[in-house]
Amino acid sequence: MPRIPLPRLAGLVVGLLTSACVRSTAPQAPPLPPVRLYALDCGHIDVKDMGFFADGSPPGGKPGELIVPCFVIQHPQGTLVWDTGLSDALTGGAEDPVGNRLRLETSLAAQLHQLGLTPADVRYVGFSHLHADHAGNANVFPASTWLLQRRELEWATRTPAPPGVDPSRFSAWRDVKLQLLDGDLDVFGDGAVRVISTPGHTPGHQSLVLRLRQAGTYVLSGDLCHTRENWERHGVPAFNDSRENTLASMSRVEALVKDGHGYFVVEHAPEDFRALPAFPAALE
Repeated sequence: MPRIPLPRLAGLVVGLLTSACVRSTAPQAPPLPPVRLYALDCGHIDVKDMGFFADGSPPGGKPGELIVPCFVIQHPQGTLVWDTGLSDALTGGAEDPVGNRLRLETSLAAQLHQLGLTPADVRYVGFSHLHADHAGNANVFPASTWLLQRRELEWATRTPAPPGVDPSRFSAWRDVKLQLLDGDLDVFGDGAVRVISTPGHTPGHQSLVLRLRQAGTYVLSGDLCHTRENWERHGVPAFNDSRENTLASMSRVEALVKDGHGYFVVEHAPEDFRALPAFPAALE
């Protein structure tokens, strides 16, 4: 056997010991918990003029359709519903003040039932914001903890109500357990489900970031963007509360999606909704 000079042998030993120490002391990210994401169809809006949602909201756009989804996130520590869609009272259809057609085929309650859930089983309800197409069934969850930005509740409960807000749809806020946020929240404390502040569409708008074991990172964006074109081109409708804040929120989320190799879900975009597993299948 060839002899190894003592200085070289000592160096090898030190190197092996150092490498072992580095391996043993390097912090390891805790494994992600098993989380499931379900996408529910909570309504459709037949829009007369999609120009209303374009950058600067120029008139004369073509008609189009917006999806109104709800999401169920099942985590080992509890179930979270994200956005509650059009009110189940609208089953059968209605028309909004500007002539857009609102359609609802299956109630949120019925879809929860398909998952073996009742509203009482839902630990958290999070609202991207309090417009009527995102908070339509809020009052169905009086036993849940509501996750809201403080600024959003203050804005949505002022008198008179802001355009697009129907205070009767979330009137239970006075009696439920509210968790008012002034920024971001790690909902279950393990990094798998995070609410992030994304103001601009409304003063207290927020989005939801999910880290799934197999599917990766998903951002449920609320109304940060209404169309995929607005996301890709950073377009901001004229009716948003703040163009500056909207663009800053887009940039923040864009960086998050890039860093996490994630997926940005434009909640109202039919193509984004169709790309998710058809209910009652789930992403995991």
